[in-house]
Amino acid sequence: MSSQPQDLTHPAFHRIPPWVKAKLSPIAIEKIIAVHEFVETECIPADPIMKAQIAEQGKRWTTQPLMHELREKAKKRGLFNLFLPKHFKESPGLTNLEYSCCAEIMGRVYWAQQTMNCHAPETGNIELLAKYCTPEQKKKWLQPLLDGTASSAYSMTEPDVASSDATQIGCRITREGNEYVINGRKLYGNCIWNSENKFYILMGCSDPTNPNKWARHSTVIVPTNTPGITQVRNLTIMGYDHAPEGHGEYIYENVRIPVENIILGEGRAFEIAQGRLGPGRIHHCMRLIGQCERAYELALIRCIDKRKTPRGRSIGSFDSNIERIAQMRLEIDQGRQVVLSAADTMDIHGNKAGKYAIAQSKILIPNMATRVIDECMQLYGGQGLTQHTPLPEMWAYARFVRIADGPDSAHRHQVGRDELKTAEGYAERNREYQRRYKELAKNMGTKYETFWGVTPDV
Repeated sequence: MSSQPQDLTHPAFHRIPPWVKAKLSPIAIEKIIAVHEFVETECIPADPIMKAQIAEQGKRWTTQPLMHELREKAKKRGLFNLFLPKHFKESPGLTNLEYSCCAEIMGRVYWAQQTMNCHAPETGNIELLAKYCTPEQKKKWLQPLLDGTASSAYSMTEPDVASSDATQIGCRITREGNEYVINGRKLYGNCIWNSENKFYILMGCSDPTNPNKWARHSTVIVPTNTPGITQVRNLTIMGYDHAPEGHGEYIYENVRIPVENIILGEGRAFEIAQGRLGPGRIHHCMRLIGQCERAYELALIRCIDKRKTPRGRSIGSFDSNIERIAQMRLEIDQGRQVVLSAADTMDIHGNKAGKYAIAQSKILIPNMATRVIDECMQLYGGQGLTQHTPLPEMWAYARFVRIADGPDSAHRHQVGRDELKTAEGYAERNREYQRRYKELAKNMGTKYETFWGVTPDV
């Protein structure tokens, strides 16, 4: 199908800023519309069915039949792997900016991303494997993920150290002949109870005495059926078990893998991790924008519900709620601009150069989302805290993203530290202002005033 300018009047583009619309390619316009139609007609109406299938006796950790059916539909419609940037030969051809528009739509229902093979941790793992693996590794591990015939997990977080400082990761990777032996404890990798999870991409310490702490760690591929891996339990997130994928707690005890399962080489884990996380953080944030839009729509519906008339008035007629609705609208639109700008920065300057924009999104968007969804729950009263609406589940996901892929406090620290490095430049600029002021005062015959402790020393 060829895209015409009038396609931009489609509901899929209702909230997309004009500067973004101007950058969309014809293929992007086509994909965004297709994603919108798929989510609105195939996913959101089917949400209760998806939940019912996972609740069936004995099916908790088995991917739902409906999920498999929708994944096949999405694949046939060309909606698989849209996240993979177009500089990869495996990419369907979208930029990070263009995919961000798709990701927002996917966020309108939590699991829609999975129907299009655009879900975490798959997105980060696929990009990592595409970027850093050998052709042999790609054939064995990447291609099944791209085809949607297998799933994977990322295993980094540990219970015994402060994992937000990844140099402390302590799970040991020791070489013995033609094998690596892994010992340690891990949190959060997807459950091995789901048989479709075929391997972990694991970060561990392979050279603990290296004087360069950034070269002590390596990244390896660990098949889930390797002897020595024990799942202790599934971890619930704010009470949700996130079945059928889940978040496991694991013990690795003398787990042996072949040396060819190392990615890029020993000591390269931090290089790999940073390359993996940039786009993934943006994906989470854009989905949160879509989630906020859905929550906001539910709030608007509540505001005009004729059955809900405290003191004889609709909920939306109270001044406090009118202002609440306005503030939510402003915050969602503001957040969207931030994330789209970050995606555009990555496209133009690369992930590394875009680290501030990525950090900005990771800090601002989950916090905004928790506030907005909290307000939407408030408008629903006690009912807003129950399974009668998707709002509690949305809030839990937004709160989770404040931690996922690095806590927002760590990103704040990085942003603040980088900003402080610019202070001396501003101080010199202000000294120049003072020198010029002193000169002007002398030439104009006015008194030159300074304020101790405030005016730069000139």
